[in-house]
Amino acid sequence: MYGCEAWTISKQIQNKLEATEMWFLRRMLRIPWTAKKTNVRVLNEANKRRSMVRTIRKRQATFLGHVMRRGKLEHLVTIGKFEGKRSRGRQRRR
Repeated sequence: MYGCEAWTISKQIQNKLEATEMWFLRRMLRIPWTAKKTNVRVLNEANKRRSMVRTIRKRQATFLGHVMRRGKLEHLVTIGKFEGKRSRGRQRRR
């Protein structure tokens, strides 16, 4: 989850993260993939709750707080409010 503070998490990515978390739990508990156990049963067996997406959201909120307390440029980039216009066409090379 290195760098997860900058991830954009869609519903599809969230589902993949939850599936990966369940795969990790099944591997730690040595439950074969052929076993007919529901995710709820696996979570109860491990005495855990799904926490990967919650942890990512918490880290993103913490990172946003750090960025908002920084300088004006970082704040403007995060909010996305820029003044002025961009010139038309392709950007010039230096």
